Amino acid sequence: MKGLIHIYCGDGKGKTTAAVGLAVRAAGAGKKVRFVQFLKNGNSAELAPLRLIGIETRVSEKPHGFIWTMSEEEKARAAADYTNLLREAFANPDGPVDLLILDEAVGAAGCGMIPEAELIRFLKERPEELEVVLTGRGPSEALQAQADYITEMKKLRHPFDQGIDARRGIEF
Repeated sequence: MKGLIHIYCGDGKGKTTAAVGLAVRAAGAGKKVRFVQFLKNGNSAELAPLRLIGIETRVSEKPHGFIWTMSEEEKARAAADYTNLLREAFANPDGPVDLLILDEAVGAAGCGMIPEAELIRFLKERPEELEVVLTGRGPSEALQAQADYITEMKKLRHPFDQGIDARRGIEF
């Protein structure tokens, strides 16, 4: 079966949630899934149940915080860390995977935390049967050109606009 490329993007809630749903569906069908998160600190609540059902998860070992609060030196360290994570996502030390989810890779590429050219090269050179999901806001035209699916989550209303912070188990 030929693997396709999905992008879940937009300013609305649900990008990671959709990717998690696909990960669960694929695992339920006996597929090997790798779920890699960028720009998050590793405490998102979806990671624990994914691990429980046998989905391989990878996150940055070092918390970096929000990009807009980082110094240039901190940004450089974070970019190096996330680029290493990207390269690890493509590696197959435990054998190939059927579904690779790169959560927040779109945003990481957009803000220079991972090299977009390297991401695109991987998408072009990936094994033919590998299904790949990218999530995040603002995919470039170059990333969009690689996708077979593009789903946009559009915010019509969000509690954050009313001063309500993200809640564990709902937004993260």
